[in-house]
Amino acid sequence: MPKRDLGLSLDINNPAERGKIISYINLKLSSMGLPVYSKEGTSFLNIANDMIANYREKNRLLGNYLPPCDQRIQDFLDAYFHDLPEQERPQIPAKTFTLDRYGMARIMSLPPDAHVYSSPSLTSYRVKNGILHNPKNDRRTTEGVFHIAEGGLPVPLDKKEVPKIAFARMLARAFTPPEELMIIPFTATEREQAKSFVSLYLRPTVVPEVPGYIQEKALETRFFAPGSLVANLDFIESIFGNAGDPYIPANDAALDPITWTGHTSCIILAIHLTSCTKKELGLPDYSKATERQKRDGMCWKNPDELYNDGKPFKICARDDRGVMVTIIADNYFGYSKKEIKTQISYSANLYGLAEEEHAGGALVFPSYNLGNRFVPDTNLKNKGQTLQTVMDLLGSRIEYNPEGYCVDRIYHEIVY
Repeated sequence: MPKRDLGLSLDINNPAERGKIISYINLKLSSMGLPVYSKEGTSFLNIANDMIANYREKNRLLGNYLPPCDQRIQDFLDAYFHDLPEQERPQIPAKTFTLDRYGMARIMSLPPDAHVYSSPSLTSYRVKNGILHNPKNDRRTTEGVFHIAEGGLPVPLDKKEVPKIAFARMLARAFTPPEELMIIPFTATEREQAKSFVSLYLRPTVVPEVPGYIQEKALETRFFAPGSLVANLDFIESIFGNAGDPYIPANDAALDPITWTGHTSCIILAIHLTSCTKKELGLPDYSKATERQKRDGMCWKNPDELYNDGKPFKICARDDRGVMVTIIADNYFGYSKKEIKTQISYSANLYGLAEEEHAGGALVFPSYNLGNRFVPDTNLKNKGQTLQTVMDLLGSRIEYNPEGYCVDRIYHEIVY
């Protein structure tokens, strides 16, 4: 079964457990050369100073190495954008703070010595039973939100089709957010603050186990977010679980093909993309646009026009190779969850013999209860019927027998 830690045995409000996680977070920050939270969980760092320096040097030598799942995503992007100039082909970040234990994201969502943390996109509060996250956007509409890059599977007419060059430039900008978005709340009260991408590895179930028939099958999903949006990953791992460190071979889905659907997905949070102009993303001038581009708003008349009118959106690229990459330009938690469910549907459709129940829907088949006896309604006479009346009513549908009864010509077991 794929690794999937849902934190059921973790009491994150227990001071001892919380202290262990804070120490572990500090150790990982230090090993990346980033500032740590100095008021707690640093006693081990002085003892392990040489070991941490050794680890940093090895990381420097392997600076561009990607874990297997990320390499599969990068290979897909390289193939998808093969017809674009090399400088336009985006690269997945090789250096991120990997959330490899359940509960790290929640503790990193607030400074340990604070009860409130606010950023332009989110406010988090420490409450008695954990942490309350209040994102800026709590959407109730999806109008104009769903965009799909051209070049893969056909784009439905109710979605906006985006030129490939625009998606490539969005990805490049998604991986280079403004510095203030990279601040990890965990160190926000320190004089020097840690700034990094955070990432999460997930194994969402696509096919549940049916004992004696089939083992559980899961896809693999990578989630990237600027440090200030680590709360989104806290929400996601609480639903889909934490699949551990993607660098460790034991967690590589490809080495356990019996439990893997063979599909890989990726989500990048990039709320800053709402400030991109259509022109800088490579969309055409209105006079050179196709009819569909005009309909979908994928062109401009004024060079300062913002993409999607500056409103939040999400865009994906996918084809039949089994890799799907999505950018979400919004920190609404619901989009993060729904996108993983969409990716589960994508995997289920490609894998076959599976179907993902999405957004409360269900597969329904009509059924009828015809009862055990027939009761005439008020439109039928309840007295005076004769066999001749039945023969006149049904005509050639029935066959008369001299013995005084008729047999249905289609259903021979029916006798009149």
